[in-house]
Amino acid sequence: MPNPHNFHTPQPSYTKDELLRSSEGGYFGPGNAQLPAPPMLVMDRITEITMNGGEFGKGHIVGELDVTPEHWFFDCNFRGDPMMPASLALDALWQMIGYWLGWSGSPGKGRAIGVGEVGATGSITPDTRSVRYEVAMRLVRRGKLVLGIADGRVLADGVCVFTAKDMRVGLTQAVD
Repeated sequence: MPNPHNFHTPQPSYTKDELLRSSEGGYFGPGNAQLPAPPMLVMDRITEITMNGGEFGKGHIVGELDVTPEHWFFDCNFRGDPMMPASLALDALWQMIGYWLGWSGSPGKGRAIGVGEVGATGSITPDTRSVRYEVAMRLVRRGKLVLGIADGRVLADGVCVFTAKDMRVGLTQAVD
């Protein structure tokens, strides 16, 4: 597998255009981590990404989404009581872990492989203006198996509405 750093120099933040390029594949090299394309890409930018920050000192990543009442999920989730599905919030956190693994130099494609505990204390509605996703890496294993374990939270207009502990993302490598 090609080393992601041979194709991409890590940056401390990423714009929407850069995230969209990542969704096209090859951003971190052929066969390496990429983000999903819209509409499953549910962030507009990454404002912070580090190797050693966060609650556990093992790295962190912060993403943001500008919410509008026109977002696709409001039309199909709980008609008459629209909200962003909690599963999309969890997926955004998983996406960020996989992105962080590629950004930090590990080869392979990211795959969500589990979560220990989730909690919802609020919701993201058409009245919400901004969503902030925060992920703190807890454990990173690099070797034959690349594994990232992290905790995350989702804030709607600055209020925490969703938490996830022990989210696990592995990087798989194609076998010839």
